Amino acid sequence: MAIDIVVPSVGESVTEAVLTEWFKKDGDAVEKDEPLFVIETDKVTLEVVAEADGILKIIVPENETVAIGKVVGTIEPVEKGVQKRPSKPVAEAVPPAPEAVAAAPTIPEVKPEAAPVSSESSGPLAPSVRRLIAEKKLDPAQISGTGPGGRINKSDVLLYLENAPAGLPEPRDVPVCTPAESGSPEVVRKPMSPIRKRIAQRLLDAKQNTAMLTTFNDLDMSRCMTIRSGYKEAFKEKHGVSLGFMSFFVKACVEALKEFPEINAFIDGDDIVYHNYQHIGVAIGSARGLVVPVIRHAETLGFAGIEKAIVEYVMKIKENRLELADLEGGTFTVTNGGVYGNLLSTPILNPPQSAILGMHRIDKRPVVVDDEIVIRPMMYVALSYDHRIVDGREAVTFLKRIKAYVENPERLVLEV
Repeated sequence: MAIDIVVPSVGESVTEAVLTEWFKKDGDAVEKDEPLFVIETDKVTLEVVAEADGILKIIVPENETVAIGKVVGTIEPVEKGVQKRPSKPVAEAVPPAPEAVAAAPTIPEVKPEAAPVSSESSGPLAPSVRRLIAEKKLDPAQISGTGPGGRINKSDVLLYLENAPAGLPEPRDVPVCTPAESGSPEVVRKPMSPIRKRIAQRLLDAKQNTAMLTTFNDLDMSRCMTIRSGYKEAFKEKHGVSLGFMSFFVKACVEALKEFPEINAFIDGDDIVYHNYQHIGVAIGSARGLVVPVIRHAETLGFAGIEKAIVEYVMKIKENRLELADLEGGTFTVTNGGVYGNLLSTPILNPPQSAILGMHRIDKRPVVVDDEIVIRPMMYVALSYDHRIVDGREAVTFLKRIKAYVENPERLVLEV
């Protein structure tokens, strides 16, 4: 009996999703726990795997909106001893007649110009990944896969391109031609993904429904960088994760939020809801959009616990395992535009939260220290806040506390 493939539930508030991509074709052989397709909602992206071995029958094509629980395909189990149909049909070999062999001239073997993209170590690649690898003329064997079973995801390819050394082969030259000559349309219209629509709506709500204001300061990162470089190897050896700057800032925010509870509070109608805990959202960019998973009870975690939580969320995002519960309940958010080279920005609130801290890139700049001009690694930081609940004095003082903690990280350890 065929096994139904249904769209799984990803949260009580989610009733539908978009089936964005099938990793297999209709009639392909699949194995248990092998990724079959990706669904995307306004909050999460999730890979769905096969529940058994068999032959895939696709009912719902890609880019269709489907209800939670809907059957989108089936798997027809294969009886033992029966050979499964291969993923790609192979032409049946027909032996030539003996006289034809005798008469046939010897033809030298000619190798094809380009072999199809594959990766034995990482398993089958999704169509979008194959297209990107072929377009960029990459060797999949050089790309580390972070998906299930080491499979290469699109984000792995993009990360490889970002970190690729000089000399990476450029895409082949394309002759310049007008749209009419190339046959390509001048305008391409595509529907927004559910995540992109959700991001757009939340950003618009934040601009329209809050009295948002931003205050700035700059930090001397010298001491923070010295501690990080001095202990990074020992830290990784003991805890199994790298020591990043984000843990310094999350710890600093936790301590500052204890002093300024309004910044850790929400407005709910005519009430202010205060929180006696710090659930810190960390904004993480992905190929499908920005998501903000939440480090719960960050006040109970040390540097290692914070770094491990961030690494786990990054892996979940890459492997499309992020759950709706991972994104809910945050009381404050930290975002780092510096990883993209951003010098300064005004981050937008993450409703219903009342504030968000923006980190930026570190630049060596001349500053005055003890009446002398010295070169120091400096970072601009920005705090956007809802002026309905947070006054300017509290916002400025809060940011000064962040500055004091980051410039003197020992205070975070001693809690002074």
